[in-house]
Order: sequence, then C-alpha cells, then structure tokens
Amino acid sequence: MNLDWQSLLTALCLVLVIEGAIPFANPGRWRKLVMMMAQVSDQQLRMMGLISMAIGLVLLYAI
Repeated sequence: MNLDWQSLLTALCLVLVIEGAIPFANPGRWRKLVMMMAQVSDQQLRMMGLISMAIGLVLLYAI
C-alpha cells in the first residue's frame, strides 16, 4: 500500500474532527473527564495509550 501525504493529512484531519466532536457535543462531561484523567498516574495513562494504539493498529490492519 502506498501512503501519500494527502492520505496522511486526511487521516490527521479526521482525528481532529472526531476529537473536537466530543467537547462540542457535551462540554460539561468532557471537562469532568479531563479532570478525572489528571488524577490518573503516568503509568496508567501510558498503558491506556498503548492499548489504544494497539487497537488502532489491529483495526487498521483489518481494514
């Protein structure tokens, strides 16, 4: 598969749209979630990031 710059930028733009939809739809809940995330340890955040990346890679491979 050949990845060009336009595809990469399109994917990044879609990430921004999806990330922006959550605080737009429910800013109060998003604020509470951010405050909860501030209480989580660095190790737990890293583990969540690793799991998120792994799920993303598996889904990307499946597609």
